[in-house]
This record gives sequence, C-alpha cells and structure tokens, in this order.
Amino acid sequence: MQPMDSLTILIAEDSAADRMLLSSILRRQGHAVLTAANGAEAVDTFRQQRPHLVLMDAMMPVMDGFEAARQIKALAGETLVPIIFLTSLSESEALARCLEVGGDDFLAKPYNQVILAAKIKAMDRLRRLQETVLQQRDQIARHHDYLLNEQRVAKAVFDKVAHSGCLNAAKNIRYLQSPYALFNGDLLLAAYTPAGDMHVLLGDFTGHGLPAAVGAMPLAEVFYGMTAKGYGLAETLREMNAKLKRILPVDMFCCATLLCVSVQRRAVEVWNGGMPDGYLHHIATGERTLLAARHLPLGVLSPEAFDDRTEVFPMALGDRVFLLSDGVIDTCDANDQLFGVERLHQVFAANREPDLLFQEVEQALKVFGGEARDDVSMVEVSLPEPTHIDAPVLVYSDSGQSCPLDWSVSFEFRAETLKRFNPLPYLLQLLMEVHGLRAQSSALYSVLAELYSNALEHGVLGLDSSLKRDAAGFTRYYQQRCTRLEGLEEGFVRVHLQVAPTAEGGRLSIHVEDSGKGFDVAQVMARPLDDIRLSGRGVSLIRQLGRNASWNDDGRSARVEFFWEALA
Repeated sequence: MQPMDSLTILIAEDSAADRMLLSSILRRQGHAVLTAANGAEAVDTFRQQRPHLVLMDAMMPVMDGFEAARQIKALAGETLVPIIFLTSLSESEALARCLEVGGDDFLAKPYNQVILAAKIKAMDRLRRLQETVLQQRDQIARHHDYLLNEQRVAKAVFDKVAHSGCLNAAKNIRYLQSPYALFNGDLLLAAYTPAGDMHVLLGDFTGHGLPAAVGAMPLAEVFYGMTAKGYGLAETLREMNAKLKRILPVDMFCCATLLCVSVQRRAVEVWNGGMPDGYLHHIATGERTLLAARHLPLGVLSPEAFDDRTEVFPMALGDRVFLLSDGVIDTCDANDQLFGVERLHQVFAANREPDLLFQEVEQALKVFGGEARDDVSMVEVSLPEPTHIDAPVLVYSDSGQSCPLDWSVSFEFRAETLKRFNPLPYLLQLLMEVHGLRAQSSALYSVLAELYSNALEHGVLGLDSSLKRDAAGFTRYYQQRCTRLEGLEEGFVRVHLQVAPTAEGGRLSIHVEDSGKGFDVAQVMARPLDDIRLSGRGVSLIRQLGRNASWNDDGRSARVEFFWEALA
C-alpha cells in the first residue's frame, strides 16, 4: 500500500501466536500495529491510542470480544472505527451476534492474507466516507447557523419597516399572524392618512419564507409613503402594482386586500385582488357583506392593464371588517380535512357577542387542531372612535428660515385630469411649506378633501348626496360616481390658495369653485347631524375644522380660512 493509506490497527487476540502472525501480515502491508491480549486491554488501548480499525477475537478471557466491541463503539461516538471479528465460530447465530454488538465484518480462522487485505481496504473506504459525511454535515450546520443569523437580522429590519405604522398602536385593530417559516410571506400593514382615515393592507406573496418576503419591503415603503402624503387607494394600488411588476420574477405576485376605513365618511373602501373573501359585519342588523376578490393580484398586470377600481360600503360604529389569508382556510387536520370556509361561516353564525368574534375564530382554529400549510393571518378592523384618531406626525428637517408667508396660487383641474389625478397630496405638500400650518395638517387635509370631493362629486358629476340615506343607496352612489367619472368629458374644479401674514401670525384662505349646477347650502346646513344618516356630513365637517366657512353662487363656490400664530 501507499504510505498515505497506512492505518493504525489494533489486534485484540488472546493467542500469542495469532497476534504475532497477524502483526507480521499487517506490518508487511504497511500498517502500524497495536496489540491486546483480552477485551479489557483492547478497550484501554483504544481509549489511549485511538486506532483506525480493530481486529477483534470473539472469545477472550477477562472481557470477551462482544463486550469490548460494544464499549469501543461507545467510545468512538460518531467516528466510524470498523471492527472485524476474528472468529472460528460457524453458527449463524454467533456470527449475527458479532454484527449486533457493533462489528462491521468478520474473518474466519485460519486467516487468508488476500481476504484480510481486501476487508481492511473496504473498511477503510467506509471509514473515510463516514469522515467526509461528518465534515460536510458540520460545514452545512455552520452555514445553516450563518444563514439563520443573517435571516434574523433581516427579519428584525423587516419587522421594523413592516410595523412602522399604527398596527400595534391602533385600538381598533386585532390581528393574528403565524408564519410558516422564519419570514412571513403574509404582510399586514396599517397607517393613518393626514385626514385621520386608516389604510390597512393584508397581502400574501407567492410561497412562504424569505423568497415570499422579498417584495414586502418595497411594498411597505410605497404603502406608508403614499398613505402619509394623503394619496387614496387607487393611486397607492397603481404604484404598488407597478413597483412589484418591475422588480418581482414572473412567477411571483402578491394577493392583497386594501382597505380605507373612514370615520368621517362612516365608510370602508375595499380593493381585493386574489385574496379569500373578506367580511363586513354589520352590528345593528347582524348581516355580513361579502368583500369578494374582483381583481388579479398585485404584480401580475402591466400598469396600463391594472384595474384600481374599488368598492365603498357604509360602516357604522361597532361594525367590523374581517380579513384572512388562505393559510387560515387551508389549515389541515390529521385526517387531511381542511378547516375550510364552511367552518368559518359556522363560527360567524354562532357568534352572539361581536367583541368576541375574533377570539372565537382563533379558538375554532385551535380546537380544529390542524397543521398550517402556509402562513396564517387574520385581522379585524372596526371603525375607530373619532377621539382615538391620531393622524401621522410628520417630522421636518428644515430650519424654518425659508418659510413663504405672502403668496397665492390657483389651479384649474379639467375633465381629463379629474379622471386620473388626485391633487390633494400635492396641495397639502405645498401648504406644509408654511410652518405655521404644519400643526393643523390633519384638519387642513380633511377640509381640502371635503371641498374637493364636494366640488367633484356634487358639482362636476352632479351626484345627489341624499342617495346615501341607506346602505343600498350608498352603494349606488359610488357606482354612479365611478361610471360618471369614467365618462366625464367636460367640467372643472378650481382651487385658489392665498397665504398672507397677519399681526398675530398668518392666514390661509381656501377658495374652491366647480362647474356644476350648485346645491341648496342652507337646506344642507339646516339638517341635524346624526349617527345614522350617511349624507350631508362634509359641510358640517368643514365648518367644524375651518374658520369663516361660506358658500356662494348657489353652492358652486366655497371659502374657508385657517389661522396660525407666529412663534415667539
């Protein structure tokens, strides 16, 4: 043999003649030899010298070969130390015992040098193979630990980004997320708009784990950024879809449900692209409105083909929107039965206390005792009490020395622009350059939004607000809004903004005009504002949040002012 194939071999044999014969044969083959006269000596020698291979006589005094083999195997642990039994035994049971106690092969006496050499070569190949396997296993384990640490760091960053909105602080949200892997392929985001409305997104990326979460960071970035600036669902959806279409592989996309819960409009706006049906639970009637998927997932269609149309439903205080990912209904029990939609509906039907509905669904999943096949997410959103609304606090880094204090600007938005462009975020950003207005950003945005929507919907589109007297009329109102806006060919909305300094600080004057037929402002303002009626809230809100609100030209022209005090 070559020197590199030289092994250290222990011979455990009580016969001195056999020990000498075997030692001579092995040394001629190039191996180093250790010897022991009984099993106890063999164990001690192995403990001290750690030979590569053992030739073990079965029948020896003090300790037989069977017990010695058992102890040597225990000392070797994971390392493979082949033991070849040297035996004159011929009974099958005795030979089987040699293998049962840890022997790897046996050699019958008298010894054949050729067979002995072949067996040693074979055992050495097995030993080296085991050694290689253990090395590769340890290398894989180290690499696995490295990857897990990288994923933990990435997950910590991801969680901070994904939960940087109001998800954990909002009192009107309950949620459950159970990831199938370290990374959650389901994404749950929530944030307030400048007007105090709440945007909520439940998304489910293709697959699970890290590959499923790669699109979550850019999606969260678009969601939080555009929500904070006051963009509506349509603009946010278009931007998210375009970004995912641009960066994701062709076989990846994101099923998503996006909500806008508005306490001012007492409404929820919904877009569902490929997610399981959501549910709007009406507390007063006990009825459920299905929030069905009517669109393809985000990242599938090109920007030109993408459909951003939403549905709007009335929502009273106490009503709840319940959303879930398909990991909930696809949870499977030991009998390969799915939790399914039917069981979910049974929980809904059995519910008698709305505040406990979310816990009852969660409990039903536990009782079902299933095993999730995917990421599991559930979220329940109720209409927040107005006193609980905390609009986002924007942090500005400028010094305040360049604040413009004496200026005016006018815009006229015509038909083609009104169809596709929401000017409110742009107008708010312009006004936030005036430092004195920043503390009033929420009220300012709410007033601008009401003035603009009144001018567009009641003025240019000629929609009748009284349609929203009940839930059915509410739905018809927004269906007509969508239809008329798509077919719009003429009309305008003009917005005039004037900022002027005063002795105390400054004044903002907002003047909004439209090309509509006008409306009876006095009649609208004379209506009592109640919690049931779904129309006529805008005028009252404008008067509440702004100063000196007035309407002229049969309601086609509206004015309102904001004031601020100079900083000392």
